[in-house]
Amino acid sequence: MSGRLCIIGVGLIGGSVALAARQKGLFSEIIGVDQNSENLREAEQRGVINGGFEDVTDLPGNFDVVMLATPVGDMQRLFELLKPRWFSSTVYTDVGSTKESVVEAANHVFGSVPSNFVAGHPIAGSEKSGIGAARADLYQAKRVILTPCAKTGAGPLQDVRDLWEQIGAVVSVMEAHHHDQIFAATSHLPHIVAFALVDMLGRKDEQDEILKYAAGGFRDFTRIASSNPRMWLDICMGNRKELMCLIEGFKNELSRINEMLENNERDKLLDSFQFARDTRQRFLERFDVD
Repeated sequence: MSGRLCIIGVGLIGGSVALAARQKGLFSEIIGVDQNSENLREAEQRGVINGGFEDVTDLPGNFDVVMLATPVGDMQRLFELLKPRWFSSTVYTDVGSTKESVVEAANHVFGSVPSNFVAGHPIAGSEKSGIGAARADLYQAKRVILTPCAKTGAGPLQDVRDLWEQIGAVVSVMEAHHHDQIFAATSHLPHIVAFALVDMLGRKDEQDEILKYAAGGFRDFTRIASSNPRMWLDICMGNRKELMCLIEGFKNELSRINEMLENNERDKLLDSFQFARDTRQRFLERFDVD
């Protein structure tokens, strides 16, 4: 792959794509778009991009690939801005953590998802954000999910697959709704649980003492509560139907454990803990997870 790459949203995810693509020599020019002028300057100073613009409407000319690396809540607005300059020769893709909401936004703006748009989601990241957190190796051996629609062209799909594979990712393809079901359970709900726990403890009168004596387990479990709140607001709202069902199930599980405690059912509680431990161990043994 050669030519010009445009990254809209030069933060952790988009910046890491740009760094990896530059390291591999995949594009002759990489242009960034970001409303944060300081972020753009840092990206240029680090050599992540060749140049930057604060507004999509200022982009010069055509690109071979345009990647939308902004919060999913911004997708409809971006599609509207890009529509007058949507080139049939360009391949467009995104990196959002929800896929049905992105597809719905494209349908709303274009009437149907353009054949040269490929929805995607890299399963990599950090609780840190911004271009300062970007790394060229962020996607090495990490999964990327592509969720093409019925009208997605075979060529654009292959181009996006090639881009991710060339920067080290392992690509899978699935339907958008199925993607959102899976990641509501494995990513979105855990973030909500972490946010909720820290929110609850932070509002207690004795919060300073609680946090003072919190050990490594608390730090590990709540690490993801340091994630970008705006980004996770968009993700949770974009996948709220799946999340609400899971939250109800999680509430039922907590109620079940509460009953065991109330009734002093030690054996049942031990079985529950053991089942959870064994399930996680099987997960670790079966999948190569960092």
